[in-house]
Amino acid sequence: MKARGMTRRRFLRTTAAGTTGIILGSHGTAQAGASSLLTIEEPFHGAVLNRRHGDNVNGGLKTRVSGMAPLGDRVTVNGALARRLGTQFVSEVVLRERETEIVATSKGSFGRYEHRVRVLWDRHSQPRYRFSIDDNSFFLQDIARKDYTSLFDCFYLNMLRELHRKYGARFVLNIYYKTEDGFELPQFPDRHKSEWKDNSNWLKLAFHAYAHLPDRPYQYAPAERLIADLDKVSGEIRRFAGEETHSPPTVIHWGMVQPSALQSLAERGVRVLSGYFRRSNGVWDINYLLDDHRSEYLSRHDALMDFDSGIIFSKVDIVCNSTPIDRIIPTLEPLAEDPNTAEIMDLFTHEQYFWPFYPNYMPDHAQRLEAAIRWVTEKGYKPVFFHEGLLGGPE
Repeated sequence: MKARGMTRRRFLRTTAAGTTGIILGSHGTAQAGASSLLTIEEPFHGAVLNRRHGDNVNGGLKTRVSGMAPLGDRVTVNGALARRLGTQFVSEVVLRERETEIVATSKGSFGRYEHRVRVLWDRHSQPRYRFSIDDNSFFLQDIARKDYTSLFDCFYLNMLRELHRKYGARFVLNIYYKTEDGFELPQFPDRHKSEWKDNSNWLKLAFHAYAHLPDRPYQYAPAERLIADLDKVSGEIRRFAGEETHSPPTVIHWGMVQPSALQSLAERGVRVLSGYFRRSNGVWDINYLLDDHRSEYLSRHDALMDFDSGIIFSKVDIVCNSTPIDRIIPTLEPLAEDPNTAEIMDLFTHEQYFWPFYPNYMPDHAQRLEAAIRWVTEKGYKPVFFHEGLLGGPE
């Protein structure tokens, strides 16, 4: 520490909420909790903002900025004087670039404080949905062992094709390298490659995990193991289905990976990761080990950007195998009424519940999918793949 009377110094620290800057007073003493004296509360650091979060003005998006500052301080946001309402401040900024840094500065009797957040603008946003199916292995075994003439002789793929034909739906099937009964992807033939390619505009395959068991295989695993498994599955997809059918993963098995793995995933083309972002026994789970603040935010919003890795996290809106058919629409309708969850529908289910031999087989599983897809289609949502563009929309 320096003696009293030192010159003012600026300290920066990065948090989940953004970057906080503190300048000490002329006496060199920092106030207790000084980093929280000025806080941008909205928008959240990493927020993905779209047309529902403001007003279109001259080719930009004017959006509200609000937060807390010491009573009586003069607060500016990106240089413009903010309105004060007690300890609250309110201002507006106009987004014109894909990424924008928002800087709030306060000056008063306790000194000068600064808080920065960055946001992502979904400039060409439109209502859209994606459909992802986890835990796929049974249909691959079925095709390989029964030596079908066509991929769509398998009832499961044929069911998905009918939903595509009827509603234009697109699907990403997340697959394993091996199963508990000894089937492995190298056993799958490549003679259907042209048929995979012919349907790759609506049907993709992606890595999910090396195997179904053990649970949570990558929660504590080093990045090297996750990437090695991803490369093995991706290589097999390219071998038997072609590059056109391959998709970077958007759901890692159990939705849990070490934070150190995110950059490696991004280097393999991962642009979006979907999870539940829900609390279980008081702990945030199926959340890719994000901190509590970001997990809580994602529980109430469509998406959040992690600027360090470049990956966007998406909140799964419905799990069809966990939602009775009469609850499909009541689950989705409130989401469409909230501007924070209305623009993107992240639809989801698991393959095993389609198969009669599975202990928890659901005879109405296909009807659940159709109910969800029919509803989003009637509401004007367009089918997309998350790895294309910005969350499936134009950049």
